[in-house]
Amino acid sequence: MLIELNHICKEYLMGKVKVAALRDVSLSIDRGEYVSIMGPSGSGKSTLMNIIGCLDMPSGGEYLFEGRDISRLDEDGLAPIRNRSIGFVFQTFNLLSGDTALRNVELPMLYAGVPAPQRRIKARESLISVGLEHRINHRPNEMSGGERQRVAIARALVNDPPVILADEPTGNLDTRTGREIMQIFQNLFERGKTIILVTHDHSIGAYAQRIISIKDGVIEGDKRVER
Repeated sequence: MLIELNHICKEYLMGKVKVAALRDVSLSIDRGEYVSIMGPSGSGKSTLMNIIGCLDMPSGGEYLFEGRDISRLDEDGLAPIRNRSIGFVFQTFNLLSGDTALRNVELPMLYAGVPAPQRRIKARESLISVGLEHRINHRPNEMSGGERQRVAIARALVNDPPVILADEPTGNLDTRTGREIMQIFQNLFERGKTIILVTHDHSIGAYAQRIISIKDGVIEGDKRVER
């Protein structure tokens, strides 16, 4: 089992009131699955994504990643998992505007201590793999939204993580460009990556093999999609 969540709860303090964002959530994801986590705004899907991605910690419950209990690790323990085991793709791209595509893709390897010559080679290869060989030395403001998202995907892939976690990856894109981005995720899935897609858009969620529905912090449905 790659990911296993057991009775996960997450509470936030809003003034003096505790608000439950997740309530007794249990789920497991096998290596090589393509999963969408779907729900309306405020359903808890972003909180669930942040916990799966080790960007936030649960208030209660157990989170096992590759058999290791990480639900109580400190920041020093979580950082290597985020850097090497999970690639992140966000709706807003999260690129450094002053750096080229190549430099943006190099960043995770910089944190991982990869030497500069090797960083440049791997970053270039990753950009070529998403069809951006002609944009390697361009900055984000010189690119279209689809090209910026391709840079973000290349950055997510560069350390060869087993999991790609995508949060509304087509939310800022037109329909045609969104389809092109989703085809990249399909190709990654076919190459053996575990894809976890967080979205409110049913047309995007339908690309996955498995759809997990969440509402009011509770999992309401978990179904396989026949192809």
